[in-house]
Amino acid sequence: MGKIRLNKFLAERLGLSRREADLAIERGKVTINGTPAKLGERLHLDKKENVCYNGRLVPFSTDFVYIGLNKPVGYVCSRKAQDDTPTIYELLPEKYHNLKTVGRLDKDSSGLILLTNDGDFNFRMTHPKFSKTKIYQVELDHALEPLHQQEIADFGIEIGDGISRLGLERLDDSRKKWQVTMSEGRNRQIRRTFAALGYNVIRLKRIQFGEYQLANLKEGQWEEIAQ
Repeated sequence: MGKIRLNKFLAERLGLSRREADLAIERGKVTINGTPAKLGERLHLDKKENVCYNGRLVPFSTDFVYIGLNKPVGYVCSRKAQDDTPTIYELLPEKYHNLKTVGRLDKDSSGLILLTNDGDFNFRMTHPKFSKTKIYQVELDHALEPLHQQEIADFGIEIGDGISRLGLERLDDSRKKWQVTMSEGRNRQIRRTFAALGYNVIRLKRIQFGEYQLANLKEGQWEEIAQ
């Protein structure tokens, strides 16, 4: 059956990125048949060696799961609740609590969140080199001036960690509601871009991530999706 790199094996079965898997190996958290693992090691798939992560046996075979969730406002994407703020895992059956979010949405944002135990899929969806398109519906606290629209779409706005350039499509005549298209994923990038020009984002909803769309999934509901 051949061999598989240890970091790829861990990524696929634990929902880690390959970099996270390498760090775990470097820090001595991974053993093979009781011996500390080394970077670059390969496993024989037909021998089913005993691989442990933090002392727990890693299953040699796994079924990958992919979930799409319509996240409501007021939920965080971490596994642990923050003070009185609930976590999105409270919306999912317990059997899915081991899944890792593919990127994040902040507490005040809603819309499509993907979750999986497939580390390679997570990497392909989130690493900047793959430039996955993300589409949002955004509402501002007051009308966006045409000059500011041009600045954001054509020239970009400095937001402290570089230039942010967003695709903008007007959704109504008030100039408050916009469809925003982007391929980056910097922390609170959309909110910071508009804030730099004096606007407050009062609603932000993600409706598409790569080829996956929110479609008719109702708020708080989830469904298994095909890769």
